[in-house]
Amino acid sequence: MDPVEGCGSPRGRCPWARFSSWLECACVVTFDLELGQAIELVYPQDVKLTEKETSICYLSFPDSYSGCLGDTQFSFRLRHSVGRRGSKVREDVYNRDAPPTLQTETAHFFGYVYFRQVKDISVKRGYFQKSLVLVSRLPYTHLFHSLLQIIAPEFFEKLEPCLEAVCNGIDQWPSPVPGLTLNLPVMGVVLQVRIPSKTDKPGGSPVRQTAKENLLPAPTLLPTIHELDLFKCFQSVLVHLQMFWELMLLGEPLVIMAPSPTVSSETVLALVSSISPLKFCCDFRPYFTIHDSEFKEYTTRTQAPPNVVLGVTNPFFIKTFQNWPHVIRLGETKMAGDLPKQVKVKKLSKLKSLDTKPGIYTAFKTFLHKDKILIKRLLKGIQRKRPSEVQSAILRRHLLELTHSFIIPLERYMASLMPLQRSVTPWKTPPQVRPFSQDEFMSTLDHTGPQLTSVLKGDWIGLYRKFFRSPNFDGWYRHRHKEMTQKLESLHLEVICDADLVSWTKDKSEVEIVDLVLKLREKLVKGRRLQLKDEALDKLDSFINSTITSLPGDLQRVLSAR
Repeated sequence: MDPVEGCGSPRGRCPWARFSSWLECACVVTFDLELGQAIELVYPQDVKLTEKETSICYLSFPDSYSGCLGDTQFSFRLRHSVGRRGSKVREDVYNRDAPPTLQTETAHFFGYVYFRQVKDISVKRGYFQKSLVLVSRLPYTHLFHSLLQIIAPEFFEKLEPCLEAVCNGIDQWPSPVPGLTLNLPVMGVVLQVRIPSKTDKPGGSPVRQTAKENLLPAPTLLPTIHELDLFKCFQSVLVHLQMFWELMLLGEPLVIMAPSPTVSSETVLALVSSISPLKFCCDFRPYFTIHDSEFKEYTTRTQAPPNVVLGVTNPFFIKTFQNWPHVIRLGETKMAGDLPKQVKVKKLSKLKSLDTKPGIYTAFKTFLHKDKILIKRLLKGIQRKRPSEVQSAILRRHLLELTHSFIIPLERYMASLMPLQRSVTPWKTPPQVRPFSQDEFMSTLDHTGPQLTSVLKGDWIGLYRKFFRSPNFDGWYRHRHKEMTQKLESLHLEVICDADLVSWTKDKSEVEIVDLVLKLREKLVKGRRLQLKDEALDKLDSFINSTITSLPGDLQRVLSAR
């Protein structure tokens, strides 16, 4: 059953259930002469934002230093209030099949912004300033910005009735299900998207599924729901890709100072995605302002900078972040002949004045040597006017192969910690996954290390040692350990279902049989959650019921009531 169905409403499902499987709400933020930036409208109207969440209005406008005239699109991410939860059943079902990098956020919202600033003599300030913001738990950057390009221009003309119609339309969309291709109608356009699944081949192109019905108008195919134009984001820092990949892998504190919220948010999101399919487990803020609720927490000088990536545009942040170990100051992309001018690495001591020049201010030394062949290939591609999407594909494949080379030895070692299947028996608690030993893992690298799949030379062992101290290792290990523990639970349940339980109960006391029934019921609940085969679960359910009926009436009543 679709988790949005069956809530007892007249429509047969919860109000706004399908809408909320895509979006939390849509907000309109405007500039009020007395209040400053203020939320003008939230839709659906029953969504209430807490005081903390109203910082959306400050994150939805570029700051005055950006000078954004016309239409601007960018993204932000903010921590939502404690206690706010979406549908746990729906999120669990989605997250079970989605790649780790595309799972729903549990503690944060993404905001996707379309900001318009145009001259308007009818307004006191002389400018019309308004943002349409889509707020979601899903990191579908490309899909939601494509959606905004369709609806925002119309919204700025027709305002609230247009937004209401769009939200009602989204409430008719099917829920996002990993592995499916969906047709999403909006304002006379049909967007055709494929929701990635964790079973997809990494780096493979999703197969286009043609709709069974003949849709009119013909669908507009979005090749991706989340990927950015990596080449556009990195074109002025191509020679430093290896450094950025290592900084992200290790979860180092990093500030991106950009000329606009668009460049800031795209660069942060591109950096976070550079270690895919490994999930970035630190905090990241594509666009961060002094009004953010975590501003004091992240800018205090009384402790070491936190493991977070911040994108900012206000030059006054230069003074605030002088104690941070890695600051990347980006300017507008300049050309040196027919190639983009590459930003240089500079000493942190030079990061002082507000007019600090573009540069990578860090003392970080990479563990691995840079891939000069890749850099030459990309620079040659610029000279030959190779399309940006092709350059991005080359870049994405390189980063994917690099991450795989790093993670495969870890996956191989982790698999060796799994107990043998023959050690799982029905009459004992399932065996535990063996503990992870860093030294034991290091000893495997001589024969099964990253050198088997990567040509890059350098201090791989030093990189692993530092990775073990990062939040990204902790997140990866917890996720893999949970998967393996669930696998052992599944195997244990399967052997219980195949065991001769009837023979076991023949010489047992009533107390022992009741204890068995209670334990088997717990196992049955776990089995349904782990999605074991129906035949096995039905067999177990049948045994429990027949065992209960063989007990005296008073025990039957007690067990039936539980």
